[in-house]
Amino acid sequence: MTNLIIIKKKINEFNKKITVSGDKSISIRWILFASIANGQSRAKNLLISEDVMAAIRAIRKFGVKINLNKKECIINGKGINGYKYKKNIIINAENSGTLGRLILGLLIDTPKPIKIIGDASLSTRDFKRVSDPLSNFGATFKLRNNKTLPVIINGSTNLKPFKYYENKGSAQCKSSVIFGGMKTEGTTYIKAKKSRDHTELLYKYLKLPIKEKVTKKYDLIKIKKVNKIKPINYKIPSDISSSAFFIVLTILSNSKLLIKNVNINPTRTGVISILKKMGANITYKNRKIYKGEANADIYVQGGKQLKSINCPTNLNSGAIDEFLVIFLVAAKAKGVSFFKNLSELNQKESPRLNWGAKILNSMGIKTIKTKDSIKIYGNPKLKINKKIYINNFLKDHRVFMASVVAGLSFGGEWHISDKDSIKSSFPTFLKIIKKLDR
Repeated sequence: MTNLIIIKKKINEFNKKITVSGDKSISIRWILFASIANGQSRAKNLLISEDVMAAIRAIRKFGVKINLNKKECIINGKGINGYKYKKNIIINAENSGTLGRLILGLLIDTPKPIKIIGDASLSTRDFKRVSDPLSNFGATFKLRNNKTLPVIINGSTNLKPFKYYENKGSAQCKSSVIFGGMKTEGTTYIKAKKSRDHTELLYKYLKLPIKEKVTKKYDLIKIKKVNKIKPINYKIPSDISSSAFFIVLTILSNSKLLIKNVNINPTRTGVISILKKMGANITYKNRKIYKGEANADIYVQGGKQLKSINCPTNLNSGAIDEFLVIFLVAAKAKGVSFFKNLSELNQKESPRLNWGAKILNSMGIKTIKTKDSIKIYGNPKLKINKKIYINNFLKDHRVFMASVVAGLSFGGEWHISDKDSIKSSFPTFLKIIKKLDR
């Protein structure tokens, strides 16, 4: 099977310097903003993955011209109201929840019905959480089973602002309403549970009409109608979610690693905070602010004794994409780790909380799992001497990559299917693994 990877030995200790791919969240948001800007925007280090290419194909359907090569991406924006709407447009978001949900906000005023579809995994995920708030603007939606893709959006020419309470900690839901608010007369009010804020930072950098008040648990946001957006040239920083796999591999293999120019937006660094609480040696070097985003080199040194954690729930949203590898650290830590309020994990590409338990159990690690929590009984002396098979995980790239890290860190013989799943978010993952193991 060409789409199968087999790992038969642990990785050797390493001392390396790497650069990982561009941040996926910022890459997709840049594409959407650039498509409605007035004039030409350029980006370097844009993530070239299936999710990002799906975003490029999507906005091309609205008459936006894009030139993409190995060095940069150039988008000739059409302006806030410049999309060309043809009959029977179908947008394939493929595996990207970010694209599928955010673009609905941009299409809130479409004069013609537009259909959004996705792959098998995305088609199981909840889109009602976006269509419900967006319908308050005046658009109408038709979903399969009133919940999932495909969804058909009919826009409104008489958009009305509203007050939105986002209580799930979903940046995708929040950002979709922000995009809808920029096309609506009046003021849209958002009270949002803490989640990543790349959309708001781009808004502020572009000097668009946004007011934000940050409290301990919620962000209070006011959005007004946007008439014009200036072009935005951007050098996309490296993705911290992609970096997390190498950070954990370094910790578990007693190695040393420097990852260059990573986005360390505080809404995304929950993984760093959690791992440091567990005893990991992680430091930032060369910190800087670039277009409102915090970036730095990340230095990791393994070898320290790891300890269990009763994970503070306020760190959950900032680590929501990294819990599978955090669980691997808990597996090697001394004591029992407890993670709760994680129901959002099962709203991802696969039910990741369930998969986290499955992977650990296959390794011989005891867990106690509920619908939104997991206890992990760590074993610092864990050694695996058996075959482990990981398959049927809805081609979830993070399940694949976490399994690779587990195999390289703990030993055993791992048979991991769906190698191509990494094409959605991190196509160069295995190439970097090989670089580390030279």
